[in-house]
Amino acid sequence: MTVLLVVAKAPVPGAVKTRLCPPATPDRAARIAAAALRDTVDTVAATPGVTPVLALAGRLAEGVDGAALTAVTAGWTVLPQRGPDLAQRLAHAHADVADAFPGRAVLQIGMDTPQLAPALLADAVRRLAGTDAVLGRAADGGWWALGLRDPRRAAALRTVPMSTPDTGRLTWAALTRAGIRVAPLPVLRDVDGWADALAVAAATPGGRFAREVAAFRRALVVPGDRR
Repeated sequence: MTVLLVVAKAPVPGAVKTRLCPPATPDRAARIAAAALRDTVDTVAATPGVTPVLALAGRLAEGVDGAALTAVTAGWTVLPQRGPDLAQRLAHAHADVADAFPGRAVLQIGMDTPQLAPALLADAVRRLAGTDAVLGRAADGGWWALGLRDPRRAAALRTVPMSTPDTGRLTWAALTRAGIRVAPLPVLRDVDGWADALAVAAATPGGRFAREVAAFRRALVVPGDRR
């Protein structure tokens, strides 16, 4: 059974989704982040044939919607993130899953794509079964998903600069240089800035993320936004 690894931050104001500020306040950005994480957790829970794991920075109980997020991840394996930067934390998270679930493949996602659906994740798991790795690039040049049949090979990420317009391309190159066969997943838009939040909310209007974005728009007229 494939491990579905969610790498996330506790939705603490000032610590998450800071690129939404402005127009959002740190508290509102944390509420939007909590909604995105909750949608992601619900999608993982609805994906058949996977084992959910959360690699977490911070403590859910200390963030927005902490009690609800703690409740919906009850029964999940929760691993603390470790490492000085994102590349190191990702490599460590995969290695920690390999220790906890020997011999399992891992599909890793984040909390920035609340539009994910169980069918998309299930398809990614199926694709991973036929190759060494799968990589879902993001529209901004990053990536939203990485699947590895051998999660210890995520060590290839350690030299990849993260959160740049070239991260997706450089990740693909690092994996192939390591002799890993990589298959592509669909390109998605992840939520970094306010324009991303609006676009993703519009694409999935029924989710908690979309409702939280809509609530903010009702509460505050954003300069330049008349949609």
